[in-house]
Amino acid sequence: MTCVISCLIISTDVTADDPKPSTLNKSQAAQKAQQKVNGRVLKVDQNKHKYQVKLLQKSGRVVSVNVDKKSGKVSQQGSKN
Repeated sequence: MTCVISCLIISTDVTADDPKPSTLNKSQAAQKAQQKVNGRVLKVDQNKHKYQVKLLQKSGRVVSVNVDKKSGKVSQQGSKN
């Protein structure tokens, strides 16, 4: 009886520690984009691998950046007047 209970506890602990790949959510992506560009977030879109964040800078420029969901790396796309 003791062996059965011990085995169940051990197997439960193993499955509970199963790491899942961590990805950014929309608000984390927006925060990373703000840190890079220093602007107000207008919109956050997403696809399978990245977020596209549009920001408004004080100069009036709208800047779009991509934020990788897994790594959090921010890459700038370009700007519009």
